[in-house]
Amino acid sequence: MISQRDIVLISFPFSDLTKSKLRPVIVISNDVYNNKFKDFIAIPLTSNLTLREYTIKITNKELESGNLKVESLAKIDKIFSVEKKLVTKNIGRIKKDVYEKIKNMFFEILD
Repeated sequence: MISQRDIVLISFPFSDLTKSKLRPVIVISNDVYNNKFKDFIAIPLTSNLTLREYTIKITNKELESGNLKVESLAKIDKIFSVEKKLVTKNIGRIKKDVYEKIKNMFFEILD
């Protein structure tokens, strides 16, 4: 089961679709949505720590459970949907207050 605030690894295809690479994402869609559909809405994480607008640093301190191998940035302005079948592993869960920061930053983009 995939739940809101989970960090999961997805098999992300290269643009030429010949290979794929595992990438972490944060599940932001709510559990009602996640249980109803074959996809979920996610925010990608990157290990490129070059600060730019609309990112939030995610370290193990921001996790309720699990472990990130490297510090990352959540790219709030790069939301996308992904099919659940591409998930290979659940690696953790962000804290509620971190999720609220992400949500608020996303709403800031919409205003």
